[in-house]
Amino acid sequence: MADLRPRQGKRSGRRERHAQRAAKPVFDPCPPGQIGGAYRPLSDSDLRQIYDAALRLLEHLGMGEVPDRLHRDLLRAGAWDTGAGRLMFPRSLVEDAIDKAAKRFVLHGRDESRSIEVGGNKVYFGTGGAAVQTLDMETGLYRPSTLADLHDFTRLQDTLANVSWFTRCCVATNVADPFDLDVNTAYALLKNTTKPTATAFTLAEHVAPMVEMFDIAAGGLGSFAKRPFVKAHISPVISPMRYGEDAVDVVYECIRHNIPISCITAAQAGATAPATLAGFLAQSLAETLASLVMVHAIRPGFPMVFSNWPLVIDLRTGAFSGGSGETAVLNAASAQLSNWLGLPSGVACSMTDAKAIDAQYGMEKGLTSMAAALAGGNLIYESSGMTASLLGASFEALVLDDEMHSHTYRALRGIEVSEDNLGYDAICEAVLGVGHFLGGAHTHAAMERDYFYPSLADRDEPRTWAEKGAPDAWSRARERAREILRTHHPVYLSGDQDRWIREQFNIR
Repeated sequence: MADLRPRQGKRSGRRERHAQRAAKPVFDPCPPGQIGGAYRPLSDSDLRQIYDAALRLLEHLGMGEVPDRLHRDLLRAGAWDTGAGRLMFPRSLVEDAIDKAAKRFVLHGRDESRSIEVGGNKVYFGTGGAAVQTLDMETGLYRPSTLADLHDFTRLQDTLANVSWFTRCCVATNVADPFDLDVNTAYALLKNTTKPTATAFTLAEHVAPMVEMFDIAAGGLGSFAKRPFVKAHISPVISPMRYGEDAVDVVYECIRHNIPISCITAAQAGATAPATLAGFLAQSLAETLASLVMVHAIRPGFPMVFSNWPLVIDLRTGAFSGGSGETAVLNAASAQLSNWLGLPSGVACSMTDAKAIDAQYGMEKGLTSMAAALAGGNLIYESSGMTASLLGASFEALVLDDEMHSHTYRALRGIEVSEDNLGYDAICEAVLGVGHFLGGAHTHAAMERDYFYPSLADRDEPRTWAEKGAPDAWSRARERAREILRTHHPVYLSGDQDRWIREQFNIR
């Protein structure tokens, strides 16, 4: 007689496997820091031609509007003055700056386990931007961004594993005073995350007070400079081919206080740089190299992310176009150029022009982020949460983009070929046995090791989806964001630290 008793052991094992898959996997199949560089939109000859054109621009056209202090330092480093208001950089000076530049360095988190190393071909997605509007989760429409939004965005991303560092993604438009804005932006970072962070300083005189705040969070006077957990985003070069005095002053102060810097060039094709993609890359590379030479003249080898961000405009209207194929290939080419020079690269992607969380949003973000990652961009900015051509930021987008990054990292991880993975014995066993691979030990091992299982993307069949109310990605992401914001209230400043900061600064 057949044994009809329940097979407790098998059912228990199935429950255990389901519970394991519901929890964080023991082996993450797609962690941050995967290796890029397989996508090479430029040939070796292309790279050399663009680089040579950039060097010619710096040597024969040079940089204009050089502030006095920087002018003196650049002359000492080997630049020469034409006497006509432009400073020329000989090839030897530029190549010396490249040779002595920091090739790899750590972006520290206040929690050291969250630190990341920048350089080589490792790929990390993070945030950026200065959106003045937030996509409201209640109305589905845009409204001016507030300080409360900035705190909420910081709390939300603190839970997202694929956002490897956090830069403000929105500007608190309800804080009018520039110093108070810088203070409260920095405070939001300290209060709500221990990841590596980045901020901006409106003026150079804002840097020292911010460092006092960072010292409080780090444990005492001088502690922050020993292990800086905030980097600065600065745009010291204004396209085409000139310096911006206020931003240069901020660079000096950041170097003085040992704050790593991301020097961002953000030219726009057809407006502040040539419309041809090759010409654009030559000018943009020259401008970012001018930032590197500036840092070299101040302190050789100081940590700088070589952030060459090609931006595109719609030449019919002049509107910024963040989700275009041209944006995808230009930022991929920029990453390839920077990595070819051995410099820590920063590029931008996922700057969708879509306002809603819709098909345009998904297409533009997927296209541009995959291209930047495959090309090996070390730090991929703007990649999480941005909408509306960088004018908007979205809570739903932040959680959707985090899941998108897992798929991208899985693609970068590629295929591991080994005798076990080839599965010869498993194929023979299935063919000569039950005729399928379901339930086999080889399949179970691969299931947990090789596959990513999304929690937001819908894989139900149509009838099940309809029975669940036919939810779309926007609504699922909204519920996830609401749940995180309802439950995640980190305490990353002690009571004493928070009180000391509030005694010294106008915290709102």
